[in-house]
Amino acid sequence: MIIRSFVSSKYSLFLILGLFISLPAFGQEVEEKGRFSGSFQATANWFIKDSAIGAANTPQYEDKKYGGEAWLNVNYTKGTLDMGVRFDMFNNSNLLNPTGAFTAQGIGAWWVHKKLGKINLSGGYIYDQIGSGIIYRAFEDRPLAIDNALYGVRVGYDINPDWNIKVFAGKVKNQLNLFNPIMKGGQLNGFIKGKEGSDFSMAPGIGFVNQTLDDETIQNIVASVATYLPSEGIQLYNNNYAYSVFNTLTWKGVTLYTEGAYKWHDVYRDPFAKLNLWSGEKTIGRFVDNAGTCFLGSLSWSWSKFGISLETKRTENFRYRSDPFATGNLAFLNFIPPMARQNTYRLTAFYSPVTQELSEQAFQGEITYALKKNIGLLINGSYIDDLKGDPLYREIFTEVTIKKAKKYNIVTGIQYQRYNIDIYLTKPGEPDVNTITPYFDVLWKIDKKKSLRVEGQFMFTEQDRGNWAFALVEYGIAPKWFFTVSDMLNLASDNVLLKRPDLKSLGHFLSGGITYTEKSNRFALNFVKQVDGIVCSGGVCRYEPAFSGVRFNILSNF
Repeated sequence: MIIRSFVSSKYSLFLILGLFISLPAFGQEVEEKGRFSGSFQATANWFIKDSAIGAANTPQYEDKKYGGEAWLNVNYTKGTLDMGVRFDMFNNSNLLNPTGAFTAQGIGAWWVHKKLGKINLSGGYIYDQIGSGIIYRAFEDRPLAIDNALYGVRVGYDINPDWNIKVFAGKVKNQLNLFNPIMKGGQLNGFIKGKEGSDFSMAPGIGFVNQTLDDETIQNIVASVATYLPSEGIQLYNNNYAYSVFNTLTWKGVTLYTEGAYKWHDVYRDPFAKLNLWSGEKTIGRFVDNAGTCFLGSLSWSWSKFGISLETKRTENFRYRSDPFATGNLAFLNFIPPMARQNTYRLTAFYSPVTQELSEQAFQGEITYALKKNIGLLINGSYIDDLKGDPLYREIFTEVTIKKAKKYNIVTGIQYQRYNIDIYLTKPGEPDVNTITPYFDVLWKIDKKKSLRVEGQFMFTEQDRGNWAFALVEYGIAPKWFFTVSDMLNLASDNVLLKRPDLKSLGHFLSGGITYTEKSNRFALNFVKQVDGIVCSGGVCRYEPAFSGVRFNILSNF
C-alpha cells in the first residue's frame, strides 16, 4: 500500500544539493537580499521500565532502551523565490507507533515556490488546504507524527487583486513514504468589499478534490471483502470526489463563517459497523461505501468589553483517507475542526474528545467579558452527540484571569465534563465519565528577571480511574533558565478500587527538569513519568501509553 518516496533516491538528493550549491555560501549576504534560514529540532528518550504504571512490554523498555527523532530544515528566499529542504531521522522511535520501534532517515521534504507575475508555481512537498480543511488539508504536526504533505505540483493564478485560482496534483506523503493513490484538486478564492465607507465584506470560495485509487489498493480491497456475505458487499469506486463551498462574511464586529462539503461514494473502513462472515463468525469493523456530508458554521461578535462566539458542526460518513486500510492518524486527506475547547492544563485535558468522522453533531459557545481593566471572565460550553442523539461529550469551562502588570498573573476556574469513554477510548460497557475539575495557575514576578509559577488541579470523578491531583512549580531566571517539578497523583476512592484493582499500583507520577535558552536555541532535560491517555495537538488527538524515562529536547532557529 506504500511505496518508497522518490526523493529518497540519489537523483533527487543530487538535484536539491545542486540547487543549493549553485547559491552563495551559507550564512553570507547575497545580492537582492537573498537569505538562508532554518531550524533544528530533536528529541531523545531514554526508557526506564516501570511495570507498575504500564511503562513496559514495548521494544524500547525491553531491549532498545533508547529512541529519538530529529528534523533539520534549511530555507532560502530571494525575491519571489522560496526553496528549502528538510532532513528527517528516526532511531527506534515510538512516535509513529507508540508500541513499536521505527528506524529510518532521509530527505523528508523539499520544495520550490516561485512567483512569475500573476502565476504562482510550486513543486516538491506542498502543505496547503481548501477552506477550513474539511475536504483537503495537507499539514504537519510533529508531536502526533502527522506529516501528510502533497508530493507534487501546484499552479496558482491571480485573476485580479481580489480573486485567485489554484490547482494541484500528486501523491500524499506520510513520513518517508508515499501512498499510491493519485490526488488532484483545485480552489477558487475571492474577496468582495462593500461600498466605500462600508464595514461589509465577503470572502467566498469553492473547492474540489479527486482521488484515483491504484490497482494494488483496489486488489487489496477486493481480497478483503471476499469474506463478506453477498448482502454485505460494497460497490467499488476507482475514483472518489469531494466538494466544498465556503464563505467568510464580516460586518462591523460580526464575523460569520460557513462551509458545506459533500463527498461522493467512497470506500472506507467503519470501525463500528458489524460484519457477518462466510465462516459464520461475527466481528466489528468493515468496509462500507457511503457518501458523506459535513457542515460547519461559526459566528463571532465583539463589542466593547464583551465577546461571544458560537459554532456548530454536523458530520456524517466523512472519513477520507489516501489509504482505505490506514488507521489512527495515518493517511489523512482532510481535517475536520474539533468542536470542543482545546484545553492546556494536564487534568482539564485528561479526557479530550476526538472528532468523530462518521457520526457527530456538535455545538460550542464561548463568552468573554472584561469585568475590569485587569479582570477577565471566560465561559465556554461544548455539546456533542452522535447522529442518533446519543450523548458523546459535554463540557462547561469557566475561567477568571486577574493581572497586575509587572507583579502577578492569576488564572483560576472550574471545569465540568461528561465523556463517553466507550466511543472515545473503546471501553465498551463502561459508564460515561463525569468530572469536576477546579484549577489555578499563579505567576508571581519576583523581580525583573526572576519569576515563580505554581499550577494545580484536582479532578473529582467516580468513573474510570477515579480522582486525580496535579501540581506544578516552575522557577524562571530570565532569559536563560527554567526549573520545573510536577507530580500527578491517583486518588481513586474505595468504590473505584473495588471495580479496578489494577489502580492500587498507581500512585505518584513525578517529573522534573531544566530548560536552558541561549538566544534562539533552547535545550530541555527532563525526567518524565507520565500516565497513559489521550494527547491532543492542533485539534488532532491520539492515545499514548504510559512513559517512564529521561527526555532531552533541542530546538534551534537560525
